[in-house]
Amino acid sequence: MSLDDLALLLLVAEGGSLTEAAKASGVPLPTLSRRMGKLETASGKVLFLRGRAGYALSDEGRALAREVADLAAIRRKVSRWQTAETGPRRVRITAGFWTSRLLANTLKPDPDKGWLPEFVPSNAPLDLARREADIGIRNKPADHPWLARQRIRRIDYAVYGQPGSAEQYVTLPDDVPLPPSQRWVHQHHATRIATTARDTRLCLDLALSGFGRIVLPTFVGRTERGLTQLEGPIDGLSHDEWLVSHNEARNDPPIRAALDAVNSVLDRSAALRPRGH
Repeated sequence: MSLDDLALLLLVAEGGSLTEAAKASGVPLPTLSRRMGKLETASGKVLFLRGRAGYALSDEGRALAREVADLAAIRRKVSRWQTAETGPRRVRITAGFWTSRLLANTLKPDPDKGWLPEFVPSNAPLDLARREADIGIRNKPADHPWLARQRIRRIDYAVYGQPGSAEQYVTLPDDVPLPPSQRWVHQHHATRIATTARDTRLCLDLALSGFGRIVLPTFVGRTERGLTQLEGPIDGLSHDEWLVSHNEARNDPPIRAALDAVNSVLDRSAALRPRGH
């Protein structure tokens, strides 16, 4: 029997259903159902009771869950053993600039020293299915069967600036690849662009210095002292944010710990609603 599938069985036992286990693990429900069926076949016993209410653990299933209850602790011990000589594992994270900045400012070192964040470019053609990165934070769900995905939060955008500032903007120049928020500025306020910078962070610094307004995700704008939301949220720019990882690699203890930490940061950010909501 697969240890990864046994770990999923523990989540089914803890959550009381496949649906709750799917939410906790990020494994799509159909994939989880197949893996539990495979585990049941490998065990040679009836692990689940199937009915209208869904899956429930049988007596044999609960007995197996008790037998492997220490599996999570064992995986952590193995992870510590693996990193004893080589040090913490670098977990590669790819995300947009503002989400990466939020994570870098908010993540705390792993107390077990099992992993460290390593941020890789968000504009690189990274293939998570081929494990070119460990964790991706994307604006649309992954459609590859090897990838697990979990909806994290809703991202809104608004116009920010110093109170009473003139209606002119700072943004990226139009000769570089533009994210949708900066394309919106060029499409709707091209004649009101005061100045540009080739670095997103410099655009924010220009806005903080009073050179013009800036379009920001609301989770960024509401934390920047000196800036006030002047307009918005902007119709057409809002989107969901998804946490994506490889179905198998996500169960490696360092990546699992990183996923939990990233999820916690983004979940707390989602709970802080922008002014006016």
